[in-house]
Amino acid sequence: MLCREFGIDAFATAGSEEKCAVIRELGAEAINYHDQAFNQVIAEKTTGEGVHVILDILGGSYFNNNVAALAMEGRLVILGLLSGTHAPDVDLLAIMDKRAIVTGSLLRSRTKEEKATIAQQLRENVWPLLTAGRCLPMIDSVFPLTNAALAHARMEGGDHIGKIILNMS
Repeated sequence: MLCREFGIDAFATAGSEEKCAVIRELGAEAINYHDQAFNQVIAEKTTGEGVHVILDILGGSYFNNNVAALAMEGRLVILGLLSGTHAPDVDLLAIMDKRAIVTGSLLRSRTKEEKATIAQQLRENVWPLLTAGRCLPMIDSVFPLTNAALAHARMEGGDHIGKIILNMS
């Protein structure tokens, strides 16, 4: 949603046609990772150029495919490690060949001043979009806290589209 609002062409991956349809509705190019290798689709769609930035929440096993999908001097930003903390058989030459920048980010280790700067940038650039209703969180389902196990089962099932919320009241 943010990419759409900022005029950025975006790709996003999902594991079902239903989720891919939602991605398309939100304005991004959808790639079903069960049917297609996302780095190959990106190569085709960008006529071999690749993408300039990848925000990766999976890490580990996706590392080499992410590097393959990068454009020359592209940036891979690792934000999560859902597929593990180790990237098997990393091809360092591919990183060097593309002059790629690989970085990671956690808020936890940032100083209060850095966090304040990030918060200010969010207030200036993202909050107006939220206030206008143009970028709102997608809610899949809401469970009472007493049904946390059901919420967890819903998440593990992988069929949800959007956030699963536990209601504390």
